[in-house]
Amino acid sequence: MALTTAELFKKARKIEIAARRLVDEQLAGQYHSVFKGRGLIFSDVRPYYAGDDVRSIDWNITARMNAPHVKQFVEERDRTVNLMVDMSASGYFGSRGESKRELAAELAAVVAFSAIKNNDRVGLYIVTDKVERFVPPKKGRRHVLRVIGEILAFEPLSRGTNLATGLDLLGKIARRRSVVFLVSDFLSEGWERPMQIARQRHELVPVVVGDPLESELPSVGLLVLEDLESGEVIELDTSSYARHDFARRARQAALVRDQTLRRLNVDTVEINTDQSYVDALIAFFKARAKRMAHG
Repeated sequence: MALTTAELFKKARKIEIAARRLVDEQLAGQYHSVFKGRGLIFSDVRPYYAGDDVRSIDWNITARMNAPHVKQFVEERDRTVNLMVDMSASGYFGSRGESKRELAAELAAVVAFSAIKNNDRVGLYIVTDKVERFVPPKKGRRHVLRVIGEILAFEPLSRGTNLATGLDLLGKIARRRSVVFLVSDFLSEGWERPMQIARQRHELVPVVVGDPLESELPSVGLLVLEDLESGEVIELDTSSYARHDFARRARQAALVRDQTLRRLNVDTVEINTDQSYVDALIAFFKARAKRMAHG
């Protein structure tokens, strides 16, 4: 059901407060360390102090001032972070009080506020089986609030999923290298090759959103299940072999997905509706920093 304007504002404000606090207290520095700027640019000169690298001495200023001075440099950020969010019908599912799409919105907000804290741009692609919404990358709090609002208020025209459409559009319009957080449950197929192509130009970060009932059903007798994308309805006796077969198939699908992501050699974030996405993000940043240190 669509949110009213008042409900949308209240929810966006709540997410903003939580995201900004999390970024300020825990994530801003970690984001900065693993998504570095494009290089260093000259900023200023200052007097030379013992221990400074002699290679940084500005000899022209030194001669003019009759005292040694060194050049100072700052990191040139000007990065772009693109949020590509799968908003197909399967995202409405949630067995723990929060749907997968709500969880995706919260994580996207945290990433967006981390980006603007570091003076980066943020763009948005909302994908079903086509790109239904595109917000060009910009900087600033007002823009990030618009991005969050777009995700929260979005009502898809299509129920299906085709991540390739978003990745194809990214390849056509995002000419400069960017960081791409691809947020999806990855229950669809056909995304490996487009991701492989996108990864050649961009830093791709798949965010796998899941729910515990997608991997194991409770033993509650007869259960009616509906595929939110296809509309197919099936009945399962969860006290029988069917429940174990469901779990086996789910494990196999997750194994295939994880093997595919490993082949792509990308740093992946896994979040679930029954767990804190904060812990998953922190673990991701630490793992990425460790890999970069040894790379």
